[in-house]
This record gives sequence, structure tokens and C-alpha cells, in this order.
Amino acid sequence: MRLPGKGDVDRRPGHAVDGDGNDYKYGLRTHNYWSIKFKIKIMKRIILKMALLLVVISACNNKASDAKATADTTTSSVDTRTTAPEPVATGKDSASIQQILDNYLQIKNALTNDNGKAASSAAGELKSSLANFNKTTLAGDQLKMYTEAESEALEHAEHIAANAGNLKHQRFHFSDLSTVIYDLVKEFGNGQQLYYDHCPMFNDGKGADWLSETKQIKNPYYGKAMLSCGTVKETLK
Repeated sequence: MRLPGKGDVDRRPGHAVDGDGNDYKYGLRTHNYWSIKFKIKIMKRIILKMALLLVVISACNNKASDAKATADTTTSSVDTRTTAPEPVATGKDSASIQQILDNYLQIKNALTNDNGKAASSAAGELKSSLANFNKTTLAGDQLKMYTEAESEALEHAEHIAANAGNLKHQRFHFSDLSTVIYDLVKEFGNGQQLYYDHCPMFNDGKGADWLSETKQIKNPYYGKAMLSCGTVKETLK
């Protein structure tokens, strides 16, 4: 009796032994045993390859996620360092300016009363107030402005302090000092209502300005000789 081969059709019921020695039933059907076994083998290979591919894809995704997380962390760290805000001015430092202003007004009142000694003493206090002004809250243009104003104000304060017996010299530097203090007040605030006055006659008719805490004109450039000479140019609130 011939054993059934691949794809043989045997219409006789019975059984036989295949090439591997296994008992194999056959009958009225197509004997596709070898075909089925081959297909199963192929399917196993396909499933194995797909499983391996999924493992590789999963590993790649994990690496990509780790790389992205590392990049995000690095970027966040860099951003924190590069975008950290620099110190900026927190507003008008009127408390410190007030002390500077008080010393300036003391000089003004001393010159109004023709008192060079008192003007000299007040100028010495002004120098200390300028040096002690808190500049740590300033930045950029505001810091530059104050630094330049401080340098000029110190120069004029030194002249006034060193010339107690020379009212003319003191008044000349008080004129320039007034311009500097006015700029500081406009930038940092004054803490009180002030009046910006003008004398048209001082310095051979070129005129000069000064700040005053009172609306009534009391001229520091001529003192008692022309106490009421001048006009209010601006009111600072």
C-alpha cells in the first residue's frame, strides 16, 4: 500500500504511517498535513518577528522619551539662568531723596538769610546724604542718572562747604546745585509739595532757579537785599 503524499486524495477510509513514523488517519478528504505544518511554522516565525519588532519599537520610544525629558530639563535649567531678572528700580526712593532734599533746603534757607556759615554746615551734611543714598535698588538708566547727578552735586556741595566766608561763591555753586537737585526730585520723587522758583537777575541777568518748600518767594541769590525777587515756575506735588 502506498502512503499518502502531500495533497493526495484517498477515497478509501483507513490510516497509514507518515515519514516521521506517526500514525496518520486518512479518508475521503485532501491530505494537507504537510501544508498545515508548514503554514504553522511560517506563522510562528512571523509572530516572533512581530514580537521582536514591538520590543525594538518600545525600546526606541523609551529612549526618545528619556532624551526629551533630559532635553526639557536642560532647557529649563538654561532658561532659569538666562532669563533670571536683573535687579531693577523698585520705584521712587523718596525716603533717601528726602534727606538729600532736606539738606538742600537748609542750604537754601541759610543763603536766604545771608548766613554763609550755616550754608557751609548744611552742605557738609548734604555730602553725607549723597554718599549714603541707597543705590542698590537702582539699575539701567536710573542708576546712570543718579551716579552722574551725585558726582555733580558733590562737587557743588564741596565748594559751598569750603567757602563759609564767601557768599558770592556759595551762591554761584548753589545755582548749579539747584539744577541737579531738581532733576533728582523729578526722577525719584520729593515726598512733599515743592515750588520751583526763578530769579531773572542773578548771574548778570542770565537768571537762576531754586527749589523751595514755601510758595512765598524768598530769594537765596540776593538774600535780604532783594528777598522777594523772583517768580514760581512750577509746582511739584
